[in-house]
Amino acid sequence: MNVEQTQPTPEARLKSLGLLLPQAAPAPIGAFRNLRIDRGTVYVSGQGPVRPDGTLIRGRVGDEITAQDATDHARLIGLNMLAVLRDEFGTLDRIAGVVKLVGFVNAVPGFERHPEVIDGASRLMHDVFGEGGIHARSSLGVASLPNNIPVEIEGIFELKP
Repeated sequence: MNVEQTQPTPEARLKSLGLLLPQAAPAPIGAFRNLRIDRGTVYVSGQGPVRPDGTLIRGRVGDEITAQDATDHARLIGLNMLAVLRDEFGTLDRIAGVVKLVGFVNAVPGFERHPEVIDGASRLMHDVFGEGGIHARSSLGVASLPNNIPVEIEGIFELKP
């Protein structure tokens, strides 16, 4: 039996973790689309912390938002990214894995825990994709983000052949 066949699929992992994705991915807030596919690579545009009811989480990390709350927001963004992928492909099982995440943290000057915040999304990707969810990553602090959101994350994913 092929080892790949014995591993749980991303959809099975999602279910076993008791995670629900939003019914639909959040709509873009500008002149772009949520994703672009090029030669087996899927580029997911930057996503923000949009709750399932469509409300946007706002605030600055280190001010109105704690580092732990921002980490939870990054996990929410990860779920929204997965919703973007499921909307496009009908299933997460078409995704071989995560190539890279880039996370932006809207933080007060002197905040240094950007990697900890983006770990919320990184851990989720590992939970859902297993070894295929371990990725390259950048995490940056920025002076502001659109709509004063605390975190924005973009991702690069690999399609199964």
